[in-house]
Amino acid sequence: MHILYLSQYFPPEVGATQTRAYEMARGLVLAGHRVTMIAEVPNHPSGIVPPAYRGRWVEQSTLDGIDVLRVWVKASPNKTFKTRMAFYLSYMADATLVGALRAAGPFDVVYATSPPLFVGAAGLALHRLKRAPLVFEVRDLWPESAVALGELNSPRAIAWAGRLEETCYNRASRIVVVTEGIRRRLLERGFPAGKLALIPNGANTELFQRQPALGQQFRAEHGLAPDAFVAVYAGIHGIAQGLETLLHAADRLRNEPAVRFVLVGEGPVKADLHALAAELHLDNVLMLPEQPRAAMPAILSAADAAIVPLRKLELFQGALPSKMFDAWACELPLLLSIDGEARRTLEAAQGGLYVPPEDPAALAEAIRALAAQPERGRSLGRNGRRYTEQHHSRQAQARALEQLLTEL
Repeated sequence: MHILYLSQYFPPEVGATQTRAYEMARGLVLAGHRVTMIAEVPNHPSGIVPPAYRGRWVEQSTLDGIDVLRVWVKASPNKTFKTRMAFYLSYMADATLVGALRAAGPFDVVYATSPPLFVGAAGLALHRLKRAPLVFEVRDLWPESAVALGELNSPRAIAWAGRLEETCYNRASRIVVVTEGIRRRLLERGFPAGKLALIPNGANTELFQRQPALGQQFRAEHGLAPDAFVAVYAGIHGIAQGLETLLHAADRLRNEPAVRFVLVGEGPVKADLHALAAELHLDNVLMLPEQPRAAMPAILSAADAAIVPLRKLELFQGALPSKMFDAWACELPLLLSIDGEARRTLEAAQGGLYVPPEDPAALAEAIRALAAQPERGRSLGRNGRRYTEQHHSRQAQARALEQLLTEL
Protein backbone atom coordinates (compact mmCIF):
# COMPACT_ATOMS: atom_id res chain seq x y z
CA MET A 1 0.00 0.00 0.00
CA HIS A 2 0.91 3.66 -0.37
CA ILE A 3 -0.55 5.74 2.47
CA LEU A 4 -0.83 9.53 2.43
CA TYR A 5 -0.60 10.36 6.15
CA LEU A 6 -1.53 13.82 7.45
CA SER A 7 -0.31 14.81 10.91
CA GLN A 8 0.30 18.49 11.58
CA TYR A 9 2.72 17.61 14.40
CA PHE A 10 5.69 15.31 13.71
CA PRO A 11 9.28 14.73 14.92
CA PRO A 12 11.67 16.41 15.55
CA GLU A 13 8.86 18.04 17.55
CA VAL A 14 8.30 16.25 20.85
CA GLY A 15 4.90 15.17 22.09
CA ALA A 16 2.30 12.42 22.17
CA THR A 17 0.82 13.29 18.76
CA GLN A 18 4.23 13.38 17.11
CA THR A 19 5.25 10.08 18.66
CA ARG A 20 2.06 8.26 17.71
CA ALA A 21 2.24 9.49 14.10
CA TYR A 22 5.90 8.54 13.79
CA GLU A 23 5.57 5.09 15.33
CA MET A 24 2.41 4.22 13.37
CA ALA A 25 4.01 5.36 10.12
CA ARG A 26 7.27 3.60 10.94
CA GLY A 27 5.36 0.39 11.70
CA LEU A 28 3.67 0.57 8.30
CA VAL A 29 7.05 1.07 6.60
CA LEU A 30 8.55 -1.91 8.45
CA ALA A 31 5.58 -3.99 7.27
CA GLY A 32 6.54 -3.24 3.67
CA HIS A 33 4.27 -0.30 2.86
CA ARG A 34 5.11 3.19 1.61
CA VAL A 35 4.14 6.21 3.70
CA THR A 36 4.15 9.85 2.60
CA MET A 37 3.75 12.15 5.61
CA ILE A 38 2.59 15.77 5.35
CA ALA A 39 3.54 17.68 8.51
CA GLU A 40 4.31 21.25 9.52
CA VAL A 41 7.79 22.71 9.76
CA PRO A 42 8.93 22.15 13.36
CA ASN A 43 7.75 24.84 15.80
CA HIS A 44 5.38 23.28 18.34
CA PRO A 45 4.82 24.16 21.15
CA SER A 46 7.15 27.21 21.20
CA GLY A 47 5.75 28.71 18.00
CA ILE A 48 9.30 29.43 16.79
CA VAL A 49 10.52 27.82 13.55
CA PRO A 50 14.23 26.82 13.68
CA PRO A 51 16.44 28.75 11.20
CA ALA A 52 17.10 25.61 9.13
CA TYR A 53 13.42 25.43 8.17
CA ARG A 54 12.72 29.10 7.49
CA GLY A 55 12.11 30.70 4.12
CA ARG A 56 10.69 27.67 2.33
CA TRP A 57 7.15 26.72 1.44
CA VAL A 58 7.89 22.99 1.56
CA GLU A 59 10.82 20.88 2.72
CA GLN A 60 11.19 17.28 1.58
CA SER A 61 13.17 14.63 3.46
CA THR A 62 13.13 11.01 4.59
CA LEU A 63 12.92 9.87 8.22
CA ASP A 64 13.48 6.17 8.87
CA GLY A 65 11.91 5.21 5.56
CA ILE A 66 8.99 7.68 5.83
CA ASP A 67 8.78 10.24 2.99
CA VAL A 68 8.17 13.54 4.79
CA LEU A 69 6.84 16.75 3.26
CA ARG A 70 7.04 19.62 5.78
CA VAL A 71 4.91 22.64 4.90
CA TRP A 72 5.11 26.28 5.97
CA VAL A 73 2.70 27.35 8.72
CA LYS A 74 1.92 30.72 10.28
CA ALA A 75 3.57 29.93 13.62
CA SER A 76 3.60 32.39 16.52
CA PRO A 77 4.88 32.27 20.12
CA ASN A 78 1.84 34.36 21.12
CA LYS A 79 -1.07 31.95 21.62
CA THR A 80 -4.31 33.84 21.00
CA PHE A 81 -7.46 32.74 19.22
CA LYS A 82 -6.41 34.60 16.07
CA THR A 83 -2.85 33.25 16.02
CA ARG A 84 -4.09 29.71 16.64
CA MET A 85 -6.58 29.97 13.78
CA ALA A 86 -3.88 31.31 11.46
CA PHE A 87 -1.63 28.45 12.53
CA TYR A 88 -4.23 25.74 11.94
CA LEU A 89 -5.65 27.19 8.73
CA SER A 90 -2.23 27.72 7.17
CA TYR A 91 -1.44 24.05 7.68
CA MET A 92 -4.82 23.07 6.24
CA ALA A 93 -4.27 25.15 3.09
CA ASP A 94 -0.62 24.23 2.56
CA ALA A 95 -1.09 20.53 3.29
CA THR A 96 -3.88 20.44 0.72
CA LEU A 97 -1.80 22.25 -1.92
CA VAL A 98 1.37 20.29 -1.26
CA GLY A 99 -0.58 17.04 -1.18
CA ALA A 100 -2.15 17.88 -4.52
CA LEU A 101 1.00 19.17 -6.23
CA ARG A 102 3.98 17.47 -4.60
CA ALA A 103 2.79 14.15 -3.12
CA ALA A 104 3.39 11.64 -5.88
CA GLY A 105 0.73 8.94 -5.91
CA PRO A 106 -1.25 6.96 -6.60
CA PHE A 107 -2.40 6.45 -3.00
CA ASP A 108 -4.41 3.59 -1.56
CA VAL A 109 -5.65 5.55 1.46
CA VAL A 110 -5.56 9.02 3.01
CA TYR A 111 -5.03 8.90 6.79
CA ALA A 112 -5.67 12.13 8.71
CA THR A 113 -5.15 12.47 12.47
CA SER A 114 -6.97 15.08 14.56
CA PRO A 115 -6.85 17.40 16.42
CA PRO A 116 -6.26 19.94 15.04
CA LEU A 117 -9.59 19.37 13.32
CA PHE A 118 -8.43 21.30 10.27
CA VAL A 119 -6.15 18.38 9.40
CA GLY A 120 -9.43 16.59 8.68
CA ALA A 121 -10.40 19.33 6.20
CA ALA A 122 -7.14 18.79 4.30
CA GLY A 123 -7.80 15.05 4.45
CA LEU A 124 -11.27 15.54 2.96
CA ALA A 125 -9.87 17.55 0.07
CA LEU A 126 -7.05 15.10 -0.67
CA HIS A 127 -9.36 12.10 -0.39
CA ARG A 128 -11.37 13.63 -3.25
CA LEU A 129 -8.38 14.78 -5.28
CA LYS A 130 -6.47 11.51 -4.93
CA ARG A 131 -9.60 9.35 -5.24
CA ALA A 132 -8.56 7.33 -2.20
CA PRO A 133 -10.65 6.38 0.86
CA LEU A 134 -10.27 8.55 3.97
CA VAL A 135 -9.51 7.15 7.41
CA PHE A 136 -9.98 9.77 10.12
CA GLU A 137 -8.18 9.34 13.46
CA VAL A 138 -9.74 11.07 16.48
CA ARG A 139 -7.41 11.54 19.47
CA ASP A 140 -9.62 14.17 21.09
CA LEU A 141 -13.18 15.31 20.45
CA TRP A 142 -12.82 18.76 18.91
CA PRO A 143 -14.44 21.34 19.08
CA GLU A 144 -16.03 19.82 22.22
CA SER A 145 -12.73 19.85 24.13
CA ALA A 146 -11.77 23.37 22.98
CA VAL A 147 -15.11 24.72 24.22
CA ALA A 148 -14.73 22.96 27.60
CA LEU A 149 -11.21 24.39 28.07
CA GLY A 150 -12.29 27.90 27.09
CA GLU A 151 -10.11 27.96 23.96
CA LEU A 152 -13.12 28.39 21.65
CA ASN A 153 -16.08 30.54 22.58
CA SER A 154 -17.27 32.17 19.37
CA PRO A 155 -20.74 30.76 18.50
CA ARG A 156 -20.04 31.14 14.79
CA ALA A 157 -16.66 29.36 15.03
CA ILE A 158 -18.16 26.58 17.17
CA ALA A 159 -20.97 26.02 14.66
CA TRP A 160 -18.56 26.01 11.72
CA ALA A 161 -16.17 23.61 13.48
CA GLY A 162 -19.09 21.33 14.37
CA ARG A 163 -20.13 21.10 10.73
CA LEU A 164 -16.56 20.30 9.68
CA GLU A 165 -16.33 17.61 12.37
CA GLU A 166 -19.58 15.97 11.21
CA THR A 167 -18.42 16.06 7.58
CA CYS A 168 -15.14 14.37 8.45
CA TYR A 169 -16.96 11.60 10.34
CA ASN A 170 -19.54 11.10 7.60
CA ARG A 171 -17.09 11.06 4.68
CA ALA A 172 -14.52 8.81 6.35
CA SER A 173 -14.59 5.14 5.44
CA ARG A 174 -13.36 4.32 8.94
CA ILE A 175 -12.90 6.36 12.13
CA VAL A 176 -9.98 5.37 14.38
CA VAL A 177 -10.40 6.37 18.03
CA VAL A 178 -7.81 6.19 20.81
CA THR A 179 -10.06 5.69 23.85
CA GLU A 180 -13.20 3.77 24.69
CA GLY A 181 -14.69 7.05 25.93
CA ILE A 182 -14.41 8.64 22.48
CA ARG A 183 -15.86 5.51 20.91
CA ARG A 184 -18.88 5.59 23.23
CA ARG A 185 -19.43 9.29 22.59
CA LEU A 186 -19.51 8.74 18.83
CA LEU A 187 -21.87 5.79 19.24
CA GLU A 188 -24.18 8.06 21.28
CA ARG A 189 -24.09 10.54 18.41
CA GLY A 190 -25.34 7.89 16.01
CA PHE A 191 -22.23 6.75 14.17
CA PRO A 192 -22.32 3.01 13.43
CA ALA A 193 -20.14 0.69 15.51
CA GLY A 194 -18.80 -0.96 12.36
CA LYS A 195 -17.30 2.33 11.25
CA LEU A 196 -15.32 2.81 14.47
CA ALA A 197 -12.00 1.14 15.28
CA LEU A 198 -10.29 1.45 18.67
CA ILE A 199 -6.49 1.63 18.48
CA PRO A 200 -5.47 3.06 21.88
CA ASN A 201 -2.43 4.99 22.99
CA GLY A 202 0.60 3.09 24.18
CA ALA A 203 4.38 3.05 24.51
CA ASN A 204 7.29 1.83 22.47
CA THR A 205 8.35 -0.89 24.89
CA GLU A 206 11.66 -1.38 23.07
CA LEU A 207 12.72 2.26 23.52
CA PHE A 208 11.11 2.81 26.92
CA GLN A 209 12.75 0.50 29.45
CA ARG A 210 14.14 1.14 32.91
CA GLN A 211 17.81 2.13 32.68
CA PRO A 212 19.18 2.45 36.25
CA ALA A 213 22.68 3.58 35.27
CA LEU A 214 21.39 6.41 33.08
CA GLY A 215 18.90 7.34 35.77
CA GLN A 216 21.68 7.67 38.34
CA GLN A 217 23.68 9.76 35.87
CA PHE A 218 20.71 12.10 35.38
CA ARG A 219 20.36 12.53 39.15
CA ALA A 220 24.04 13.35 39.52
CA GLU A 221 23.94 15.90 36.67
CA HIS A 222 20.93 17.70 38.17
CA GLY A 223 21.79 17.66 41.86
CA LEU A 224 19.19 15.06 42.84
CA ALA A 225 20.40 12.99 45.79
CA PRO A 226 20.61 9.22 45.26
CA ASP A 227 18.19 8.65 48.16
CA ALA A 228 15.71 11.40 47.20
CA PHE A 229 12.16 10.50 46.21
CA VAL A 230 11.74 12.04 42.75
CA ALA A 231 8.28 12.63 41.25
CA VAL A 232 8.40 13.56 37.57
CA TYR A 233 5.95 15.17 35.17
CA ALA A 234 7.02 15.00 31.52
CA GLY A 235 4.85 16.54 28.83
CA ILE A 236 3.25 19.67 27.54
CA HIS A 237 2.74 22.51 30.00
CA GLY A 238 -0.75 23.51 28.92
CA ILE A 239 -4.04 24.65 30.35
CA ALA A 240 -5.49 21.13 30.33
CA GLN A 241 -2.93 19.68 32.75
CA GLY A 242 -3.48 21.92 35.77
CA LEU A 243 0.22 21.80 36.68
CA GLU A 244 -0.18 24.49 39.32
CA THR A 245 -1.54 21.63 41.45
CA LEU A 246 1.94 20.03 41.39
CA LEU A 247 3.54 23.26 42.58
CA HIS A 248 1.07 23.66 45.43
CA ALA A 249 1.76 20.02 46.41
CA ALA A 250 5.48 20.81 46.36
CA ASP A 251 4.77 23.77 48.65
CA ARG A 252 3.11 21.39 51.12
CA LEU A 253 6.19 19.14 51.01
CA ARG A 254 8.80 21.89 51.27
CA ASN A 255 9.87 20.69 54.73
CA GLU A 256 10.51 17.14 53.54
CA PRO A 257 14.01 17.37 52.05
CA ALA A 258 13.94 13.87 50.61
CA VAL A 259 11.14 14.73 48.13
CA ARG A 260 11.88 16.43 44.80
CA PHE A 261 9.68 17.36 41.83
CA VAL A 262 10.94 17.41 38.23
CA LEU A 263 8.85 19.04 35.47
CA VAL A 264 10.06 18.48 31.91
CA GLY A 265 8.62 20.17 28.83
CA GLU A 266 7.35 23.36 27.26
CA GLY A 267 3.96 24.89 26.65
CA PRO A 268 1.77 27.98 26.82
CA VAL A 269 1.60 28.16 30.64
CA LYS A 270 5.24 27.42 31.44
CA ALA A 271 6.06 31.08 32.13
CA ASP A 272 3.12 31.22 34.56
CA LEU A 273 4.41 28.10 36.31
CA HIS A 274 7.89 29.63 36.66
CA ALA A 275 6.28 32.72 38.17
CA LEU A 276 4.24 30.65 40.62
CA ALA A 277 7.29 28.62 41.67
CA ALA A 278 9.17 31.87 42.32
CA GLU A 279 6.24 33.33 44.24
CA LEU A 280 6.09 30.23 46.46
CA HIS A 281 9.91 30.20 46.86
CA LEU A 282 10.07 26.51 45.93
CA ASP A 283 13.52 24.97 46.09
CA ASN A 284 12.28 21.39 45.75
CA VAL A 285 11.16 21.80 42.11
CA LEU A 286 13.40 21.38 39.07
CA MET A 287 11.91 22.72 35.81
CA LEU A 288 13.66 21.52 32.66
CA PRO A 289 13.12 22.43 29.00
CA GLU A 290 11.66 20.03 26.47
CA GLN A 291 13.91 17.01 25.90
CA PRO A 292 14.38 14.74 22.87
CA ARG A 293 12.26 11.61 23.07
CA ALA A 294 15.38 9.43 23.15
CA ALA A 295 16.37 11.13 26.43
CA MET A 296 13.09 10.39 28.17
CA PRO A 297 13.81 6.77 29.30
CA ALA A 298 16.83 8.05 31.27
CA ILE A 299 14.76 10.82 32.88
CA LEU A 300 11.97 8.42 33.80
CA SER A 301 14.54 5.95 35.12
CA ALA A 302 15.80 8.66 37.46
CA ALA A 303 12.37 9.00 39.06
CA ASP A 304 10.45 7.06 41.69
CA ALA A 305 6.96 7.97 40.41
CA ALA A 306 5.36 9.72 37.44
CA ILE A 307 2.60 12.28 37.89
CA VAL A 308 -0.08 12.19 35.17
CA PRO A 309 -2.61 15.00 35.77
CA LEU A 310 -5.52 16.65 33.98
CA ARG A 311 -7.96 19.24 35.18
CA LYS A 312 -11.21 18.23 36.86
CA LEU A 313 -13.49 18.33 33.80
CA GLU A 314 -16.13 15.90 32.57
CA LEU A 315 -14.37 16.03 29.22
CA PHE A 316 -11.43 14.05 30.59
CA GLN A 317 -13.49 11.09 31.78
CA GLY A 318 -12.60 9.47 28.44
CA ALA A 319 -8.91 10.47 28.40
CA LEU A 320 -6.08 7.91 28.32
CA PRO A 321 -2.77 9.80 27.95
CA SER A 322 0.14 8.03 26.31
CA LYS A 323 2.50 9.31 29.04
CA MET A 324 0.88 6.72 31.34
CA PHE A 325 2.33 3.93 29.25
CA ASP A 326 5.74 5.55 28.71
CA ALA A 327 6.13 5.74 32.50
CA TRP A 328 4.88 2.20 33.02
CA ALA A 329 7.24 0.89 30.35
CA CYS A 330 10.06 2.30 32.51
CA GLU A 331 8.57 0.53 35.56
CA LEU A 332 7.40 3.73 37.25
CA PRO A 333 4.29 3.76 39.43
CA LEU A 334 1.78 6.44 38.51
CA LEU A 335 0.27 9.20 40.60
CA LEU A 336 -2.76 9.55 38.36
CA SER A 337 -5.04 12.57 38.66
CA ILE A 338 -7.58 11.65 35.97
CA ASP A 339 -10.88 9.99 36.72
CA GLY A 340 -12.85 7.77 34.34
CA GLU A 341 -11.19 5.57 31.73
CA ALA A 342 -7.64 6.36 32.84
CA ARG A 343 -8.47 5.49 36.45
CA ARG A 344 -10.08 2.20 35.39
CA THR A 345 -6.94 1.37 33.40
CA LEU A 346 -4.76 2.20 36.40
CA GLU A 347 -6.81 -0.10 38.60
CA ALA A 348 -6.78 -2.91 36.03
CA ALA A 349 -3.00 -2.67 35.80
CA GLN A 350 -2.51 -2.16 39.55
CA GLY A 351 0.12 0.32 38.46
CA GLY A 352 -0.11 3.22 40.88
CA LEU A 353 -2.27 5.45 43.03
CA TYR A 354 -5.31 7.47 42.01
CA VAL A 355 -5.31 11.08 43.24
CA PRO A 356 -8.38 13.34 42.83
CA PRO A 357 -7.71 16.00 40.16
CA GLU A 358 -6.69 19.50 41.26
CA ASP A 359 -6.17 18.41 44.87
CA PRO A 360 -2.68 19.43 46.09
CA ALA A 361 -3.21 17.98 49.58
CA ALA A 362 -4.15 14.55 48.20
CA LEU A 363 -1.20 14.59 45.80
CA ALA A 364 1.21 15.47 48.60
CA GLU A 365 -0.20 12.68 50.76
CA ALA A 366 0.12 10.12 47.92
CA ILE A 367 3.75 11.11 47.43
CA ARG A 368 4.39 10.68 51.15
CA ALA A 369 2.80 7.22 50.99
CA LEU A 370 4.99 6.03 48.10
CA ALA A 371 8.11 7.62 49.57
CA ALA A 372 7.51 5.68 52.78
CA GLN A 373 7.04 2.38 50.94
CA PRO A 374 9.67 2.18 48.18
CA GLU A 375 9.18 -1.54 47.56
CA ARG A 376 5.46 -0.99 47.06
CA GLY A 377 6.25 1.65 44.43
CA ARG A 378 8.62 -0.69 42.61
CA SER A 379 6.01 -3.45 42.61
CA LEU A 380 3.37 -1.10 41.17
CA GLY A 381 5.84 -0.04 38.48
CA ARG A 382 6.57 -3.64 37.49
CA ASN A 383 2.82 -4.25 37.25
CA GLY A 384 2.55 -1.29 34.89
CA ARG A 385 5.34 -2.57 32.67
CA ARG A 386 3.69 -5.97 32.42
CA TYR A 387 0.30 -4.44 31.60
CA THR A 388 1.79 -2.18 28.91
CA GLU A 389 3.59 -5.07 27.24
CA GLN A 390 0.37 -7.08 27.18
CA HIS A 391 -2.11 -4.38 26.12
CA HIS A 392 -0.50 -1.13 25.00
CA SER A 393 2.68 -1.64 23.00
CA ARG A 394 3.09 0.67 20.00
CA GLN A 395 4.37 -2.26 17.97
CA ALA A 396 1.08 -4.14 18.36
CA GLN A 397 -0.91 -0.98 17.63
CA ALA A 398 0.97 -0.38 14.39
CA ARG A 399 0.12 -3.94 13.35
CA ALA A 400 -3.56 -3.29 14.17
CA LEU A 401 -3.51 -0.17 11.97
CA GLU A 402 -1.89 -2.08 9.12
CA GLN A 403 -4.59 -4.74 9.34
CA LEU A 404 -7.36 -2.11 9.31
CA LEU A 405 -5.91 -0.33 6.27
CA THR A 406 -5.30 -3.60 4.43
CA GLU A 407 -8.89 -4.67 4.97
CA LEU A 408 -10.14 -1.29 3.78
